[in-house]
Amino acid sequence: MKRKYWWLFILFLPSYCFCQVKHEMRGVWIATVANIDWPSCRDSVSEYQKQELVLLLDSLYKCGINTVIFQIRPTSDALYKSDIEPWSEWLTGEQGKAPSDASFDPLQLVVEESHKRCMEVHAWINPYRVTNTPKSKLCEQHIYFKKPYLFKQYGEKIFFDPGQDETADYLLKVLKDIVVRYDIDAFHLDDYFYPYPIGGKDFPDEDTFKKHNRGFLNKGDWRRDNVNRIVARIHQMLLETKPWVQFGVSPFGVWRNKAKDERGSETKAGVSNYDDLYADVLLWAEKGWVDYLAPQLYWEIGKTVADYAVLAPWWRTHVPASCQLYFGLYASGLEVNKPKAWKTPNELVRQMHYNQECVNIDGLLFYSTHYFLRNPQGLLDSLKKEFYAFPALLPEMKGGKEAHFPMDLQIEGDSILSWSPVVAEGGEMPSYYVVYAFPDSDVCDFDNPKNIVCRTVSNRVNMDKLNLKKNTIYNVTVTSVNRYRRESDPFEFVLYMKR
Repeated sequence: MKRKYWWLFILFLPSYCFCQVKHEMRGVWIATVANIDWPSCRDSVSEYQKQELVLLLDSLYKCGINTVIFQIRPTSDALYKSDIEPWSEWLTGEQGKAPSDASFDPLQLVVEESHKRCMEVHAWINPYRVTNTPKSKLCEQHIYFKKPYLFKQYGEKIFFDPGQDETADYLLKVLKDIVVRYDIDAFHLDDYFYPYPIGGKDFPDEDTFKKHNRGFLNKGDWRRDNVNRIVARIHQMLLETKPWVQFGVSPFGVWRNKAKDERGSETKAGVSNYDDLYADVLLWAEKGWVDYLAPQLYWEIGKTVADYAVLAPWWRTHVPASCQLYFGLYASGLEVNKPKAWKTPNELVRQMHYNQECVNIDGLLFYSTHYFLRNPQGLLDSLKKEFYAFPALLPEMKGGKEAHFPMDLQIEGDSILSWSPVVAEGGEMPSYYVVYAFPDSDVCDFDNPKNIVCRTVSNRVNMDKLNLKKNTIYNVTVTSVNRYRRESDPFEFVLYMKR
């Protein structure tokens, strides 16, 4: 029998205490360099690589993940269709060689399949790295052979020279091409800015410093300014192109040691962002050039030189509230790290329990997919049972436009919930819809994620297929979430009973 009741009011009551938050970043890095996570083989046919990628995304979704950080430019190459840079060797085994299926575009596939699952896609870019190993072979179409003066060899690897304006211009050209053609949700840069130092060797840019120092007397300050300038330009380009596309960075876990800077952390790290990678990430957050920071806190609680329990509160204290803060956790370490702390008990579970007692953390990123999905030390079991038992929406962006609410909510037949699709433009357009179901009572607690029964890109849901109790009346409503991660108010309710 058809049951249909409309509510034209909403009753909000204070939410009760619940350990799982509603808005939280739950991300995983998908590393393509050296085929760490995907594809498993460089000589596989495109069809197999497609299937492997879709299966991977499906597995992450079932673990409660809501964001994938997909590496699309590991070594100034492309895991997407590009007229600027060559196809990646990590895809086909030979740089510049196209996939066996001419229609295959890994980035486009990730965007389509992730968005179907209400997951964000952060396009992961390495700005300056050109080769990853001494054996890396660049194809003849690579810009290295067209403009060799833009590059430096350091150790056995090749890098762009960050001190040249032409390097920044080229990188901006690559990134703008991506953001214009693909429906990504963010750009993501990791910790590789100036290369990690090789003992006793300075990066060979003395000639560039003499020609293009812009009045700087100190080379370190000049290098930091080189990186500052490109970060600021990326930020501005996104504002002018697609302002809902975020810009995030996952820096090395130590900004500076306190021995070198009063603002630094009580650590004794041999490398720091500021002094060695020339990445002043706190400045970027303070200036509003980045939307989020995700420091890579890959050490255990209690480690002498870099203690997780020291670094986590340091980052919470020093990153301004205007910049979202995620922590990068080392899932791979549960299998490959040797220290006893990583073997028993589960070090990441310890860290996540530690985080629950803290404020100013907007979520987590796990490195990396291969080990994460192997369920190291039962990590996935802990996520499903405790930390990620219910879905989570991503933290709202600072600013942005309001979301439009769905209308014309109704039950068709006995079980099909439907509503009119939200029609909007640009960043106002819905990313997905959120279906809430409250057991028939006066309490409609929208802050409790257990009341989220479905996220969908469709405007129709079969309620019988959702995990609801039988013979129970529910107050059901729907909201929309736009590209700024802003959630609309619910407009109307309908009663539904699962039989």
